[in-house]
Amino acid sequence: MCIRDRLIAMIEVVLLITGLIAGTLGGLLGIGGCVIMLPALAFLFKYPLPVAIGTTITAVILTASSGAYGHIRLKNVDYSTTKVVAVSGAVGAMVGSMAFFYLSNQLWLLNLILGFAFLYVSIRMIYEGIFRKKMVERVGNEVPGSIKAKATIGFTIGIVTGIVGLGGGYALVPSFIYLLSSPIKIAVGTSLASFISMAVVSGAFKLYQGVVDVVAAIALGIGTIIGAQIGARLTKIAPSWAIKATFGFVFLYVSLKFIWQGYVCLV
Repeated sequence: MCIRDRLIAMIEVVLLITGLIAGTLGGLLGIGGCVIMLPALAFLFKYPLPVAIGTTITAVILTASSGAYGHIRLKNVDYSTTKVVAVSGAVGAMVGSMAFFYLSNQLWLLNLILGFAFLYVSIRMIYEGIFRKKMVERVGNEVPGSIKAKATIGFTIGIVTGIVGLGGGYALVPSFIYLLSSPIKIAVGTSLASFISMAVVSGAFKLYQGVVDVVAAIALGIGTIIGAQIGARLTKIAPSWAIKATFGFVFLYVSLKFIWQGYVCLV
């Protein structure tokens, strides 16, 4: 094996490990692996931002599918909500992906959008970690709310997914819990099942545009699938609230870094 082939193999292994870490933390914190994979690709592996976004959302197709299957077996999926959110989310992902065609050439704006998206993630995690150490678990096997409310949530998050490659645990889960008063387990399971269509549509657009590293996406996806199982088991022994608060400050740094890069690109 030549040096170049060895280097490629090493990079693939490192990407697999990155996916493993992202999946473990995502499963432990309930935030999904995409919010860890995307900044890792952009800042650690130095991928161009559009390619980092395209590769992340393509990898998430594998992650969401695996996670949804697990929650279907556990009967944590509200199918009526999934149908509404999956369809409206797919439409939103089309709209967001078409906007991405323009934004991919406007790196300052793409950085700013990502910066404020991660700012939301950081604030939410810090708040939940410090002020909501023990969330009251609601009972039930469905996500409450009207079809209109669910369709609006799906469409809005679909647009965000199409633009920045984020959406599942990052946005759908808290929307179901805080806006629709869903039981947590049902929110997580329904989120994963609903998000598959958004990830597929967004990933297909990114593939067509040529901003996906397919090998990296597969390596990351496999890693997150394995890591998610580890993270799910760690929830029983690790103080997730403390880890969540810590990573809230990490994501605060990530958000400020994206915002700063957007400012630098603009000036």
